[in-house]
Amino acid sequence: MSNTGASPIEHSVRTSLEAYFRDLDGTEPGGLYEMLIRAVEKPLLDVVMHHAGHNQSRAAEWLGMNRNTLRKKLVEHRLIE
Repeated sequence: MSNTGASPIEHSVRTSLEAYFRDLDGTEPGGLYEMLIRAVEKPLLDVVMHHAGHNQSRAAEWLGMNRNTLRKKLVEHRLIE
């Protein structure tokens, strides 16, 4: 499969997933979707919050989500209390 035109983020994810499957060495993965979403979501929220000056309304707007949803996710990932 070609990576032509892939964004740097897409390329990084693809490279990491290929390494993950190599490391499994034939073992079948379980819960891969949820694992990947959790692995990407926390640093995404952390970096966006930093760049938004920890303003949840601004960060929620940048992320295209409701502020209450953002707050719930920040609590889930223990990025706020």
